[in-house]
Amino acid sequence: MALSDLLYPDNPKRKQELVHLHQELLDSMSTNFHATNELVGVLNEHLGCTITPIEMRESSTVKENCEIIIQVMNEIQHQVQKIDSDMKDKLEPVLYQKLYDIKEPELEKIAIAQRVFSIIFGEATSTAAMVAIKLLGSNHLTLTVSKLIGLLAQIGASVLGGVSITIIGLGLEMILHAILGAVERSQLLTAVRSYEKHLAEFKAASEKYQRAIHEVTSLVRQQVQ
Repeated sequence: MALSDLLYPDNPKRKQELVHLHQELLDSMSTNFHATNELVGVLNEHLGCTITPIEMRESSTVKENCEIIIQVMNEIQHQVQKIDSDMKDKLEPVLYQKLYDIKEPELEKIAIAQRVFSIIFGEATSTAAMVAIKLLGSNHLTLTVSKLIGLLAQIGASVLGGVSITIIGLGLEMILHAILGAVERSQLLTAVRSYEKHLAEFKAASEKYQRAIHEVTSLVRQQVQ
């Protein structure tokens, strides 16, 4: 049976649509890698973290690249939790609560955080304190990271998880052969429809994630100017 008969036989244009969806996934993943590295750079420079920047591996599969970014996202979450733990350990309960009080002036929160960092590092800049307060107070960033981790795991386990990210340059039929090799033929139609749904959710979550990171990095750039 021809590939065009196997994959959406009533709509041959779906072959092109499938390739387009896959390219959209790669584009979103690439942007997420870049945004994540921007946040990693801020954490390393201003908070003394030692997180290794990441890059997409063209020789690896979609699943393997999902695992790369999931790992560093987990590490970022760990660092934010560590900051919170340091604040809780070294501050009086009243001062610690102020860090999460939305009515408390941000300058006051930054001063409190700077006091803690001075104890930990011997000295601390207002930029470091500002980054810490932004991360601790950003439920938006925390939620988007958690959401994106879950979606990346789903995509890694989906129909295209086992497909190499380099197949886009191979041509339509080769791409379809690669995808067909990743799943049982009888499951392909259901899997592709599921993939369309995952991609829509992933793109929406990616945009929120990138905006949340931009809020932090743009504040840092304004501070150092």
